[in-house]
Amino acid sequence: MTIPATVRLDPAAEALAPEMRHWRHHLHAHPETAFEEHETAAFVAAKLRDFGLEVATGLGRTGVVGTLKGRRPGNRAIALRADMDALHIQETNAFAHRSVNPGRMHACGHDGHTTMLLGAAKILAEDPDFAGTLHVIFQPAEENEGGAREMIADGLFERFPVEGVYGMHNWPGLPLGHIALRPGPMMGSYDIFEVAIHGKGSHAAMPHMGNDPVTAAGHLLTALQTIPGRSLHPLDSAVVSPTWIFGGDTWNVIPSDVTLRGTVRAFKESVQDVVEARLRTLAEHTAASFGCSASVRYERRYPATVNSPAETALCAGVAAALVGEENIDHDPMPSMGAEDFAFMLKERPGCYIWLGNGPAEGGCLLHNPAYDFNDANLAIGASYWVALAKALLPAEAAQ
Repeated sequence: MTIPATVRLDPAAEALAPEMRHWRHHLHAHPETAFEEHETAAFVAAKLRDFGLEVATGLGRTGVVGTLKGRRPGNRAIALRADMDALHIQETNAFAHRSVNPGRMHACGHDGHTTMLLGAAKILAEDPDFAGTLHVIFQPAEENEGGAREMIADGLFERFPVEGVYGMHNWPGLPLGHIALRPGPMMGSYDIFEVAIHGKGSHAAMPHMGNDPVTAAGHLLTALQTIPGRSLHPLDSAVVSPTWIFGGDTWNVIPSDVTLRGTVRAFKESVQDVVEARLRTLAEHTAASFGCSASVRYERRYPATVNSPAETALCAGVAAALVGEENIDHDPMPSMGAEDFAFMLKERPGCYIWLGNGPAEGGCLLHNPAYDFNDANLAIGASYWVALAKALLPAEAAQ
């Protein structure tokens, strides 16, 4: 795919594009899932050392941090972050760089994210014309397992203190050469729930002899959908999605137990509070109305990803200089998808952007077995990181 003429690539990123493509294809072919990114981390660490950065490994188990000092003195420090992990998906692509690890695939573009940040690190190391310190964070286990939380718990920001932290994700459906960002919520929180309904099993022909948890579960499924529509302010947003239901194993037996599982998404902690409380109440009272009982497990996995205003405004300016103001979406509709970069944004101000990846169809869809990152984005993403680092750590601000 051709890079639009409106994009003003960093010349060094443009020259590095073929090498970055080679790195990206290697990473795509060797995907590793949450906290198993040993080969990926070793690849990243080796590259960073070759570029001349100081390297720390093993943060949050398999995370890597590279540190680069600007040639000009300065007290400021910032961090740029990329995720490294893959998904448990069997790839269906037939190209040469398809996954060689069965049941594992880079179906979300983290191979591209890692490559773009590696490219920026190489470019900045060759010409560190900035004042202060840059940390590049390569994070494990973004998918489901909270690698950002683990790195923070392992002392990430104590060992590498920064005033701000920045991230990006490729975004199918947003045209190549476009960037979307907004202050405030960018992506939703990620909660999970499990409701176990306990009744009294019986012969299916004699339901009056038991307490039917299947019927209770059916009523609870519909009752849960009243939470967004009847328990929240109309301008607040939440998604309550039951995704799994199990009970019984034959036609003529009403089981004693039925289990429901699902996910909740929101943009505000206050909304999460309401949803959790109402879900517990509905589960317990609905079960009781059928002579059953309910036990509820509710976990808050990821908070919402919330950009801070000042940092978002600065990133918008950098993005506009790169792709053109007409190609910036300053107010995209937030996504209920979740991102554990949210944990870093709760610790430090910063901004998370979406980088246009092209049409959201066929193999371009995230978490699709035919997905492949758009290599045309490698030079764009690396150019953005280089420009952002220099904007945040300007040489003229040296003290």
